[in-house]
This record gives sequence, C-alpha cells and structure tokens, in this order.
Amino acid sequence: MGSNREKEQRVKFELNQSIAILERTPAVLKAYLSGLSEDWLKNNEGDGTWSPYDIVGHLIFGEKTDWMVRVKTILGASEDKKFKPFDRFGQFREDQHVPILKILEEFEALRSANITELKSFTITADTLRLEGIHPEFGRVTLAQLIATWAVHDLGHIAQISRVMAKQYQHEVGPWVAYLGILKQ
Repeated sequence: MGSNREKEQRVKFELNQSIAILERTPAVLKAYLSGLSEDWLKNNEGDGTWSPYDIVGHLIFGEKTDWMVRVKTILGASEDKKFKPFDRFGQFREDQHVPILKILEEFEALRSANITELKSFTITADTLRLEGIHPEFGRVTLAQLIATWAVHDLGHIAQISRVMAKQYQHEVGPWVAYLGILKQ
C-alpha cells in the first residue's frame, strides 16, 4: 500500500469550495491578528518585505480594485475583456495608522459584499470557461481567476504566519533545526 505522500493529491476546482475559503479568510485573520501588539503587526522580514498589517492592507486593496472587477470584466457584455494591471503595492498609499481591528472589519465588509455579488451571478461550467485578458499572462478563465483568489488568500495567511514566526527566529535557540517555517 502506498502512502498519501506517494500520490499527488489535488482538489478539483469547485466554485463552492473556493467560496468556502474566501468566506473564511476575514474570520481567520480577525481571530489571528485582533488585539496583537504593534510588534507582531508591524514588523516584517526585512527591507522590501511586508508586515501582517501590510498584508491585510493588500487584501483590502484587492477587494476594492482587483478580484470582482476582473470577474465582472469576464462576465460583462463588453467585447473588451482586458484586465487593468493590479497595483500590488497600492495599500502603501493608504493611512498606515488605522487600528488593525478597523482594517480587519473593513476587509470583512468588503469581502462579504464581494462574495454576495459573486453568488448573485449564474455561474455554470460554461461560464467558468469564459476568458479575460490578463496584462501579463494573456487569456485566463473565470475558474482560474477564482481559484487564484482562493489560493492568494491561503498564500497570504501562510505569509503572515511566516513573518510572525521569524520574529522569534533567534529566541527559539536550537529548536530552529525543527522549525521549517523559519527556513523559508
């Protein structure tokens, strides 16, 4: 008998499974980050890296300017299916002194509205194959966009964990040998 490690295990794209991740992200982040000190929230991994606070700002900026804008571009009646480039650093133009609870609540409200709107569309297997034009990648499908949205969330949750773990990189002493997150 082979172990699960020997086989590549994948979950096939399902809209509802992606939505399940997208719906949970705000609650995960709120539980994870609410009430933490500025040391946990505002420290990063060094020059050019993001803190947990920066990451939440990035997620908010994406909710406002990226994901649903692109969904609507694909589903819209217009012949022009080109996506506008996304400013991955747009969060840095926002007020950097807003309390974490307030930005977490803003993220929660924006995500809730976006998921409600996404669910309001009639999305079928055929709809999921519709395409938009990404400025870097070219043709992408609605299914790929929504899958990317979910994975984007998961990646940033992992990034927040890594950034926070690295704050104690030296404090763990010899256990660093067993803490893979500190080697990323």
